[in-house]
Amino acid sequence: MPEVHRLFYHYSELPLSRRVLYTCALCVLGVGYLFAMIYIYISNEGRDGKPGLSETDLVIAYSGSKADTRLEAAIKGPMSAMLPDPEKAIIINWVRRGVNAKEFETQVQPVFEKRCYACHDGSNPHVPSLLTYKDTVKLAALDTGATIPTLIRVSHIHLFGISFIFFITGLIFSHAYVRPIWLKCAVIALPFVAVFLDIGSWYLTKLNPLFAWVIMVGGGLMGASFAFMWVVSMYQIWLYKLPSRVTRPVGEPIDVG
Repeated sequence: MPEVHRLFYHYSELPLSRRVLYTCALCVLGVGYLFAMIYIYISNEGRDGKPGLSETDLVIAYSGSKADTRLEAAIKGPMSAMLPDPEKAIIINWVRRGVNAKEFETQVQPVFEKRCYACHDGSNPHVPSLLTYKDTVKLAALDTGATIPTLIRVSHIHLFGISFIFFITGLIFSHAYVRPIWLKCAVIALPFVAVFLDIGSWYLTKLNPLFAWVIMVGGGLMGASFAFMWVVSMYQIWLYKLPSRVTRPVGEPIDVG
């Protein structure tokens, strides 16, 4: 009985044009995945006031901070690079002094005009408005993390987008010669399981902060699966030689009977 299925074709059996197509797709997906990881890092790290990304940062992102308002959490976290420290202090001190309307006009609003109104001018319904005192006071309430409508909106985007990424990567990887076969199937299936762990834990972290660890594990499994499929595929497309026991003349099917 041969080692490979009769419909299995290794990269070396594919035309050059197909191998070039797969290589280009993997390069673009690899760069895109790298930038996605960088974005996740910079948008979540430092929420706990410490450098680096930790489970506490994820707890704050999804279930909120018990010490800060939404405005303070944003300034310390994803928006930290947008304001210098003296201007951050002005806003934080204004919140902690009781969100005085007069101080908003004289101290806080000028900072917003200079740093924030390019995005937070009220024109985008998915971005909090800082245009008026009334808008800003809403953000001076206790931080409860991402809202359920926001999580639903982001969830469907991630589910569709990540499914396409791993469908394309897995389809290319399916041409790789990897044994045992269960390992190959597990690597292909793992990111689809991990994305449900990851996204499901966004909601569960609101109930129990321990699920922040599941978010980290799910993201790590997706990254590890992607890296494994990417490296193995690129190596076998151009450098790997099939074992002689499973090679066949181009176009000749393997006898499975």
